[in-house]
Amino acid sequence: MAVEYELRDGVALIHLNRPHRLNAVVPELTEGLVGALERATAESARVAVLAGRGRAFCSGHDLKEQLPAQDVSGLHRRVDRIQDVTRRVRAFPGPVIAAVHGYALGAGCEFALGCDLVVAAEDTQFGFPEVAVGLSVTGGISRLLPLLVGPMRAKELLLLGERLGAAEAARFGLVNRVTPAEGHEQLAWELACQLRERPRAALALAKQALDRGLDRTLEESMAAEVDHAVLTCFTGES
Repeated sequence: MAVEYELRDGVALIHLNRPHRLNAVVPELTEGLVGALERATAESARVAVLAGRGRAFCSGHDLKEQLPAQDVSGLHRRVDRIQDVTRRVRAFPGPVIAAVHGYALGAGCEFALGCDLVVAAEDTQFGFPEVAVGLSVTGGISRLLPLLVGPMRAKELLLLGERLGAAEAARFGLVNRVTPAEGHEQLAWELACQLRERPRAALALAKQALDRGLDRTLEESMAAEVDHAVLTCFTGES
């Protein structure tokens, strides 16, 4: 299986599982990841953790994969399916925590930055090599990256494709917490358990407000905040 799924005490643990290829992205992995996020939603998981087996989180697209002959519409469908990963992360009601190590490159970096929180082992290398190999970014990163680091820094990262270590990525605002090597999954689990105890409705609405705020004007965001404030007052959760 290219993706492993486990529901443990209300937390969905999702592992990319192509360690022999550093969890490089192929259609099977994309389908497995979308399916795992859909399953976490269907099973009412409160939090999800996304991590990778082996020596890396995800090294990007598998450039050694032999692609079948595809017309434009077929390639469009394939790329759009990768975008479904970001869509499913945003649609999941609770927080999705990326626990990354080794390489988080290309699509792997995009998977991580599409999550709500990012925990990185100190050995992690982040980067966007797409331009250098004639590809384009996916996962909504053309919108998300400038919001995280600013437009000029985003252009630097995408056009030059230089790699960032975990500490530097944290300084740029791409990472929430940095851990010693091999400590990333433990810290992600601890954060997941902490978030699991938060009132479900308030947590979901906070995530929703921030995500939708990316696509709203200030006035629309403030109107949504009023609606959410009213809803949280009537959930009975504390």
